[in-house]
This record gives sequence, structure tokens and C-alpha cells, in this order.
Amino acid sequence: MRSMQLYPLFADLSGRPVLVVGGGDVAARKASMLLRAGATVTVGAPVLGPELRELVQQGRVAYRDGAYQPGWQDGTWLVVAATRSRPLNSRIAADGHARQRLVNVVDDPALSSFQVPAVIDRSPLLVAISSSGVAPVLARRLRERIESLIDPALGSLLQLAQRYRARIRARYADLGTRRRFYDWLHDGPVNASLRASQPLHAEQQLVAALARHDESKPQGSVALVGAGPGDPGLLTLHALRALNEADVILHDELISPQVLDLARRDAVQIAVGKRGGGTHTPQETIHALLLEHAQAGRRVVRLKGGDPFVFGRGGEELAFLREHGIACEVVPGITAALACAAYSGVPLTHRDHAQSVRLVTAHCQQSLDTLDWADLARERQTLAVYMGVAKLEEITRQLVAHGRSASTPFALVENGSLPTQRTLVGTLGELPALATRHAVRAPALLILGEVAAQAESSHWYGELLGAVAAKAPALANAA
Repeated sequence: MRSMQLYPLFADLSGRPVLVVGGGDVAARKASMLLRAGATVTVGAPVLGPELRELVQQGRVAYRDGAYQPGWQDGTWLVVAATRSRPLNSRIAADGHARQRLVNVVDDPALSSFQVPAVIDRSPLLVAISSSGVAPVLARRLRERIESLIDPALGSLLQLAQRYRARIRARYADLGTRRRFYDWLHDGPVNASLRASQPLHAEQQLVAALARHDESKPQGSVALVGAGPGDPGLLTLHALRALNEADVILHDELISPQVLDLARRDAVQIAVGKRGGGTHTPQETIHALLLEHAQAGRRVVRLKGGDPFVFGRGGEELAFLREHGIACEVVPGITAALACAAYSGVPLTHRDHAQSVRLVTAHCQQSLDTLDWADLARERQTLAVYMGVAKLEEITRQLVAHGRSASTPFALVENGSLPTQRTLVGTLGELPALATRHAVRAPALLILGEVAAQAESSHWYGELLGAVAAKAPALANAA
């Protein structure tokens, strides 16, 4: 078995004296971290930088003015050497080791008897990562990846559980039952309330659970999660955390495999979406599945493309869940209008061309019939039309008939943010013909307005089609 280079431990420094030698930015960072741990910090240096001077003036840090003296270490529990001089740091370390102090020399593991790890702070939960001083950058990157998976509300949950620990032990004397209760505490409505910044409601739910006399399995919860446009890099940290905690994932048909690959490996995945013109799962069936799995005590993620509340029927699902008393939360996602515009180089607003943005769905004839075409045809606004590929002729006819110029620029973005993205550019009058010529298929988002012309010069991702692309061979031949 390979031996550990360092012995991991968490030191209680509350009220205990600690010495930091050095007056610069690094010493200030170390002093601040030690103060957060409750240590009594003394800083020694001939000159202090502005951060340390402020801490001294506030009375939060004691100050030893002048060149380092070995006696500074008397009575201290640990020492941090943060000067710019390696010979001085070596002397500080040697003095500390002779006094049996724990010594850290910043960025010099050979001189140190302890390392300061990369820390994830969800107090009272602490996660520390060390590379034994060999690769601190790698430790920092690992910290960033792990931190994205740890719920920010977990610290509040642990504090709540700590306050009720005695009552929980008294109520659940059996270890197995107590473990199941703690699982429910983490997975159920108490933690969901803390995520929603409702600490009083969370505590009330905990108290009510402790007062129950039956051992029936508590209800689970549902998270309505926006998966964004398809690029897994556009998931939010909250969405990633939800995917990693889910027992069941009900996902739309258009959710990319790369996004689903980020989910917990043993989570049950159920496809409940549709593609245009294909078979689909009725909304009533989706409601029933959400209710069934939540009432069985499972953590459910309803994973939707884009944002749950932008043409995603998230409002209907949220209302249904609330009506049935299911704990739920909403995790926003990057909607297609924002992603497709950004990935095709089109600003949705522009002080010279568009002072407003309209999000419109053209899913079916019924939705088209309800639109105020005269209002949509106004200039100096941007239209972002969802699910409109099959209705491009009707959209063009209505807009032109109600006054929108046929020369209005458009950008039609197919598979936005995915490696197969194509951006078709042109003018409104030629939109249907160009889309047919290039065989544009759903999912695609139409951006219409003066700002769409910027795709010709600012396009940066995927393939560019249309008038600009057609000019390229002619320009090459002319050269």
C-alpha cells in the first residue's frame, strides 16, 4: 500500500495564537483565512501592505513591527512564513521545527510541516483537497469541479441538523431508521426550502417530521431544470447538482446525450418529449409520472430544453405540483433565443436598431392565429421565433402584409450551440426559399430584425449559409 505523504486533519484554531510572518498580499490572504477559522492572528513584518494595515487598524490582527525575531514564535500553535526571501523563510521554518510548531512556508513544501489545502467552505461542512504541495493548481481545479456539485444550501442544512441532533437521536434510536431520516432531510422538502431561502419553513418541516408517529416514507421532490440549448457547457451549476442528485429524470426528446451523460449513473431516465410532427407524451401523463415518483419518495428532475418557463410548460407543471403538495424548485436554463443569438454573433438588442425583444412561438396554426401581427411587424424590435420552421411561409406572409419590410434581415439558427449548428442569413422576403434550399430542420430559431444583419460579420460558431456564404467563391475567383 502506498504511504500518504501528509496526514489529513482539521485543526481547531478558535482563540489560539497563530503567527504570520510577512506583510504583503500573500500574508494578507493567509491572515484572512486564519481569521475566518477564529484564530488569534499576529502578523510580523517591517512594512505592511494596505490590506494588513486595515486589519491592524480594525484591531482584528496584532502587529509586530520590525525584522523577524525567533521569539515571535513563543506561545504560538502554528506559523506561516509568507515573505519573499527563501533564506528568511528557511530560518523561520527551522526555528518553528525546533520549537515543535506546525510551519507552513508558502509555495515551498520542502520547508513546510503542513500544507494549506484548497478548501470548499460550506460551514460547518469543509472539504479540503491537497496535492501534497506537488501541484497546487491541480488541487485548485479539482476544488472548482467538486464545488460545483456541492449544494450551497448544505451548510444551512447541517447547521439545522446540528441544532436538532439530540431530538433526532431520541426520535430515531434505531441507527438504520436514523440514517433514512437523514437521507430524507437531505433529499426532501427541508433542503428544498433552504435552497429557496425559506429557513423558517424548513425548520417547521423538520419539526413536523419529528412529531410524526408513523414511519411512512416521506414524499420526494421535483426540480424543474432548464438544460439550455444543448451544449453541456451552458448548464448552470444548480442544474448540474440536480442531475447528480436525481433518482428519476423525465427529459425532453431534444435533450442532448452529452447533457444526459452528466446525470447520476443509476438515475432512471424517461423520455417524455417530442419532435415536431412525431409521437409525444401527453402533458397529463407527464404530470402523473411526476406525482407518482415524488410520492414514492424519489428526487425527480423534469429536464427541459432551454428554460422551463419559456415555452416549456414549466408553469403548468409547477402549478400541478404545488396543487398536490409536492416540494419543488425551478432551475432556470439558457433559453434558445439567448444561446442562438450569442452563438451566431447577433445581439438581441442594439441602441441603434432594437430597443425591445419579442419571444414568439409558432408551434401550430392556433398559436399563429392568436398573434398580433401588426404589433410584431413594427420596426426597431427583434423577433425571436421558436418552433417556426414548418411555418416560415405563413410567418413571412403575415409580417410583410402587416408592414414589415421584405428587406428586413434574418438569421435562422439550426441546432444552436451544438457542433452541427448552421446559421442561415438573408432577408425576410427570401426566408422561405432559402430555408427550403438549405433544408433547414427543427430545432431552429428565427431571429428577425435589423440586428440579424450582424451575423454576416460577427458569426463565429458553426457553418454560415446564405448570401454571405454564396459570395465567398465569387470573391475567391475574382482574386
